[in-house]
Amino acid sequence: MNDSVAAREQKAGAPDKTIFELLHAAHTLEDRVDDALGQAGLSMPKFAVLSELTSAGQPLSLSELATRLSCVKSNMTQLIDRLEADGLVQRVDDPSDRRAVKAAITPTGSDRYLAGEAEMAKLHEEFAASIGDVDRPTLARLMSALG
Repeated sequence: MNDSVAAREQKAGAPDKTIFELLHAAHTLEDRVDDALGQAGLSMPKFAVLSELTSAGQPLSLSELATRLSCVKSNMTQLIDRLEADGLVQRVDDPSDRRAVKAAITPTGSDRYLAGEAEMAKLHEEFAASIGDVDRPTLARLMSALG
């Protein structure tokens, strides 16, 4: 919706649609992230797991991954199953608890993660270029108002 339409609707007593506009923008941005990660053969959840494993620098338990990514353990188990089937992670024994297993990133997983990082860097650059220096402080204020 352009500024003149929004201004006319606001003057006419129409309800403010800012929330819906923000939701639409968020969905559009999410689609762009999906597309960028798709170029690297990843989804957002797969990228998130590979990112956590890369940051940790060591295998992590599925419970720890679930906690770090704020999801339930059963979802993490299914996600690790898919990552393992893709050859991006492998389950390894936990040396301190023989009943437990951890997820470790594979060399293929590291390569795919780096490819995802490169795609995300391009997306960040494109997004930053589309927001002018004048608009950046306004966007920052709006984002802080949401949190």
